[in-house]
Amino acid sequence: MFSKTTRRLADHNYLMAIDAGTGSCRAVIFDSMGNQLSFSQREWAHKQLKGFPSSQVFDTTNNWRLISECVRESIRSAELDPHAVKAVSSTSMREGMVLYDEAGKEIWACPNVDSRAASEARYLIKTGKARRIFSLAGDWISITAPARFLWIRKHEPNVFREIKHIGMLSDWILYRLSGEFVTDPSAGSSSGMFDLKSRDWSKEIMGICDLESHIFPKVTQPGTIVGKVTRKASLETGLLEETPVVVGGADTQLGLVGLGVTKPGQVTLLGGSFWQLTMLLDKAVIDPKIRLRTLCHAVQNEWMIEGIGFYCGLTMRWFRDAFCELEKQEAKRKGVDPYTLIEKEASVVPPGANGVFGIFSNIMNSKRWAHASPAFMQFDITDPAHSGKKECIRAIEEAAAFVVMGHLNILQSLSRGKVREITFAGGGAKGYLWPQIISDVLNVKVRTPVVKESTSHGAAICAGIGAGLYNDLETAGREFVRFEDTFEPKRANHEKYVSLYEKWLRLYGEVMKISDAGLLNPLWKAAGA
Repeated sequence: MFSKTTRRLADHNYLMAIDAGTGSCRAVIFDSMGNQLSFSQREWAHKQLKGFPSSQVFDTTNNWRLISECVRESIRSAELDPHAVKAVSSTSMREGMVLYDEAGKEIWACPNVDSRAASEARYLIKTGKARRIFSLAGDWISITAPARFLWIRKHEPNVFREIKHIGMLSDWILYRLSGEFVTDPSAGSSSGMFDLKSRDWSKEIMGICDLESHIFPKVTQPGTIVGKVTRKASLETGLLEETPVVVGGADTQLGLVGLGVTKPGQVTLLGGSFWQLTMLLDKAVIDPKIRLRTLCHAVQNEWMIEGIGFYCGLTMRWFRDAFCELEKQEAKRKGVDPYTLIEKEASVVPPGANGVFGIFSNIMNSKRWAHASPAFMQFDITDPAHSGKKECIRAIEEAAAFVVMGHLNILQSLSRGKVREITFAGGGAKGYLWPQIISDVLNVKVRTPVVKESTSHGAAICAGIGAGLYNDLETAGREFVRFEDTFEPKRANHEKYVSLYEKWLRLYGEVMKISDAGLLNPLWKAAGA
């Protein structure tokens, strides 16, 4: 029996977004005006396949259970009658993919950073096929599908023969809900199997991978109804059977939609598990030096080029879980986010973290995307009050900002323009210290939106288009985005960060040499790097 409040909510229009991220899954409900009504999250991890270093497996059975829990919890916490959910859409990390047999059973799946196909990537590089794929698809073969398909053909030939459907992870959510196979240009292009100019699957790249075209799903625009929630999915998730299931897209691109970023030239930083600094394009511009990558935007006839800060958000999560148990307990007592308390500690530390440097993500270089062994450097053990945990927190945030600075420099060189303002969203934008550090390091104005979960908001906009509540991605995104804070760069801090950035670059290079020598394990190394 629904409460009086719940029955009242049943008369309104609500939209659900399901998001499969690198470090967690989420189910978020929005009203038709773009206000977030509820949020549910489950953290997850991806296990290594025994005998294959650098592999990561996406557990479709367990992860669907976690997603279903999120959906049920989000509906329950909103006190929502499922009839009020007018449509559901999906988004996910890019590059991760799922393979199915003829009966539609998942037979192979991996998340974005699975890197088991190192020898296959080296083969593609040696034969020149990697460069050809990059010229068509805009992404290197490190964590995309071409090398993975060659790996499967070699190591799991029975799986390779059984492949009858493929899809990306956001497509997998749609399939689990509706039983239909589709993709969209933003998620599909992250496979490395696309022709960017045509915004469709590349038959030439299919040939390189020895694959038939019929296993690839139809490319459909975000906002298109693909089907309805099946009885099975309804029982699993609590969504009403027959609820429209709507095509969404890739996390970064839908994050831009949720922020109203739909015009070429706009620059955005999305700070989740990974950090993406993006610039929108009106044509498929591909970095001639093969550093950054280009993908299709969710908006028709637009593309985006991006630099990825590897594990920037997950680094802070690691530090939280490894060193901040007291803060987590206090946050639970106070009913606040533990990151709020963690940032408060670091806020008293001056720029430069009292000499402590963080070595984590590297600046993106697609041809050789390798990251040094993670480290904090230059503690002053004679002064623990000014060289300890709070300095480490600030050093993590400054290291992420230095990576953003490196990517911004590349974007500005490609566009031949000066960026003066960026929008910052995602989990990293929830505090007040990290946005200010980014503003100071980059010497640009930084705006943060009211709804930080912009990726989920973008997926909800797709659901709203399918439900007939909005006309298109562009106008819906611009209409509902509202900004909460603006951070102006502090001149004195920026001047200090200019020299600190140069020192960080040199330090990173030296630690990378030690990692390359095999004395330390890298944070992560792309296949073929």
